[in-house]
Amino acid sequence: MSKVISSMAGTVWKIVVNEGDQVQEGQEVVILESMKMEIPIEAEASGTVKELKVNEGDFVNEGDVLLVIE
Repeated sequence: MSKVISSMAGTVWKIVVNEGDQVQEGQEVVILESMKMEIPIEAEASGTVKELKVNEGDFVNEGDVLLVIE
């Protein structure tokens, strides 16, 4: 099991994947918005999205878990 972690504080602008989706290592899974910039967050492992931990519009801090890949 792998967790996708926020690399910085910001607002979840867009969630690119859904629970149950297959993802590849390096695939964009969430886009954060911080200081008017869009920051893509990528999966660090391949697998299936087991659980989304955030919703679009949520504010996250650096180190927060965004989703879990199994």
